Amino acid sequence: MKVAFLTLGCKVNFYETEQMMEQFQSLGFDVVDFQEKADVYIVNTCTVTNMADRKSRQMLHRAKKKNPDSLVVAVGCYVESGEAKLEEDSAVDAFFSNREKEHMAERFVEQFHLTPKETQTMGSRHVEHERTRAYLKIQDGCNQFCTYCMIPYVRGKGKLVSMPEDEVISHVELLAKQGYKEVVLTGIHLSSYGVDFSDALNFVSLEGKPLLAVISKVAEIEGVERIRLGSLEPRIITESFAKELSAIKKVCPHFHLSLQSGCDTVLKRMNRHYTSAEYKEKVEILRKYFDYPAITTDVITGFPGETEEEFLITRNFLREIAFSDLHIFPYSPRRGTRAAAMTDQVDPQVKKHRSDLLIQDTKEYQKNYADAFVSKREKVLFEEVVSHEGKGYLIGHNERYVKIGVLASEAAEKGYGENEIHEVLVEHVLV
Repeated sequence: MKVAFLTLGCKVNFYETEQMMEQFQSLGFDVVDFQEKADVYIVNTCTVTNMADRKSRQMLHRAKKKNPDSLVVAVGCYVESGEAKLEEDSAVDAFFSNREKEHMAERFVEQFHLTPKETQTMGSRHVEHERTRAYLKIQDGCNQFCTYCMIPYVRGKGKLVSMPEDEVISHVELLAKQGYKEVVLTGIHLSSYGVDFSDALNFVSLEGKPLLAVISKVAEIEGVERIRLGSLEPRIITESFAKELSAIKKVCPHFHLSLQSGCDTVLKRMNRHYTSAEYKEKVEILRKYFDYPAITTDVITGFPGETEEEFLITRNFLREIAFSDLHIFPYSPRRGTRAAAMTDQVDPQVKKHRSDLLIQDTKEYQKNYADAFVSKREKVLFEEVVSHEGKGYLIGHNERYVKIGVLASEAAEKGYGENEIHEVLVEHVLV
């Protein structure tokens, strides 16, 4: 039986899809590309925005059109939100929640009464995943309850769950043996890692110690050369946290610090638990302990009640921080959240205009950050060969996640290959 996967949304979803793929392979399924004709299509869905809902619906219907006789399966956050009453959707044959992902393949086989013989095909092929960077979800759940977000409701309803330290180590050791050189530790609210192991009220009171402890252990594993972190809550960044983290040399100086708005009145309506001044202080701490770190973030434009003045405050704040990259999202109402019930919703065209302005600013920030690496020697973890303007390039990323490429012919002459780290001289920027 051929099964195809499509992943929407966050890095946690991508990690969970990898796990589901392995489950299905172990039962004899042949995993194929989503563009191919398959017997089973599994869409790991997202519901973080209305656009994510729409995309989830489109992909489920597209799968059924590829093969009307196939079994189409929806799994994940869109299913749990119940936003579109998926049970009434004729394009979907089965539904699985986030908590069912761990035993997804077994439950699927049970639900459709498949025998081992029915799941197997001749010449089942091995699925090739990228061999340079692996994502490991070490934390699940969120209890922050921002007014715009559905995630706490569809990811455990506020319950926090952390992977035990020994399990993290076992997973990473296996990944290292499989050839991965870089490990990305992720979570729905990564900063809350370890809260469920203690009597602490929240992650702030733990001062990031459980997370630091597990990172330190991962750094000791032979074969792992880089450790990258998923999104962090700004409040976890303290002098002691940053100092101890900077002492772990395998940690990449690349930090995604959640922001959403640079205006305090908007942050308060969002139920974010910090001010713009506190956020700036956290960035300054990181820049104190790390050499030219990449600081990235997410920003929502057109949150209910956002005035032109509030938007300009955010825009100026972003310029003041000088991020290396931004992810911009126009606000999208989510049914069931407090923000969706707010009366002063912003006109869609205004939201889009503000988003477009910040996207233009982002291009400037990206170039300014990348320019600093010209004429410097950078260690690059090479990942793949791509074509650009008729020429082949071996490309990869440095520790700060700046994309760097070398002409494929030149790379071949020097003996550079995929999944290898080499130091190269940066000559110019293409951003």
